[in-house]
Amino acid sequence: MSPVPDRLYSTKFVLLCTSSFLFSSSFNMLIPELPAYLSSMGGASYKGLIIALFTITAGISRPFSGKLTDTIGRVPVMAIGSLVCFVCGFLYPVIHTVAGFLFLRLFHGFSTGFKPTATAAYIADIIPRHRWGEAMGIHGICFSTGMAIGPALGSLITASHSISMLFYTSSLFALMSIVILLNLKETHPEKQRFHVSHLRIGWHEIIDPRVLPAAITTFIGYLSYGVILTLIPDWGASLGVKNKGSFFIYFTLASLLMRFVAGKFSDRKGRVPVLKTAYLFLISASLLIAFAGSPLLLTAGALVYGIATGLFSPAVSAWTADLSRPDQRGRAMATMYISLEAGIGLGAALSGWAFADHLQRVPVIFIITAIATATGLIYLFFYPSKKQQMPLAGRY
Repeated sequence: MSPVPDRLYSTKFVLLCTSSFLFSSSFNMLIPELPAYLSSMGGASYKGLIIALFTITAGISRPFSGKLTDTIGRVPVMAIGSLVCFVCGFLYPVIHTVAGFLFLRLFHGFSTGFKPTATAAYIADIIPRHRWGEAMGIHGICFSTGMAIGPALGSLITASHSISMLFYTSSLFALMSIVILLNLKETHPEKQRFHVSHLRIGWHEIIDPRVLPAAITTFIGYLSYGVILTLIPDWGASLGVKNKGSFFIYFTLASLLMRFVAGKFSDRKGRVPVLKTAYLFLISASLLIAFAGSPLLLTAGALVYGIATGLFSPAVSAWTADLSRPDQRGRAMATMYISLEAGIGLGAALSGWAFADHLQRVPVIFIITAIATATGLIYLFFYPSKKQQMPLAGRY
């Protein structure tokens, strides 16, 4: 691979970040309204599956998206992810059964199974290696802005218009993401034409063993996110929070501010030290949410959780890139994202099952979440190697 210019804010990087913002907004704007929408169809007991099913297909598709990213190219794989969001936005309003809704959530998960994998590989292609953490942080700011604006916008559209209008708006954002992607130049040096054989995945192509430390760290770190996505809408409403998306606004704003410095800090000080700090904030956030007795304390929990994710996400993404080989970067990123989806999905499924619309169980669930998250911190303290905690000097 030819040397990469020593700069960050190229046209390609700006377009990529804009596309990710629109993509993130597209599927995140649905999250606060889907629990009530499912309940209106008689599926209240299946709320935990809203996130869990989404993450199942996202995780299953990662090996395929990783292989395709390393064969047919980064841009086509990103476009597939946005295309799935575009199609799903038109299907939600015409499906009126619980089974149909859950199947659509399963299909919708392919979106995040494809786009983020190829996006991370694209960033590593166009950014010099010693600035990967900084680049992942800036890109994360754009993605997280979508996570903040999306839920708030979704609740506003639903309240002022209808949930069908929300679904159509989601499709519009996905379409704009696709249009931007079509203007990006492919970075894969030896891209191939798609062939059915590219969909045949061997066991050795599913997981990249080189990045397992980052994958384990990711899995444990994202358990709490699955719990939050599942329980916060109901928990917030019980505490008097009127806008279901407000928690996501606060935690994302805190995450945005942290990402401005977190990625660059991990480039200088190392990934593992930053991740240890992030774990401490994740544990604190779960405990704050567990004992929140008012909207103010819940907001405090959201802010602490935002600081945690702002530290965690760019550091673990850059660590994955550090540990990967350039010719297998797609597989490496897919491995990390499989762990991410598994963590979110398991957290969502177990918390939804334990919750079962009994609000008095929420504090206990978040305390257990804090304990589970602490195992990740313990793992990093016993992580044996320090030589891979810092990015290598130079660039490709």
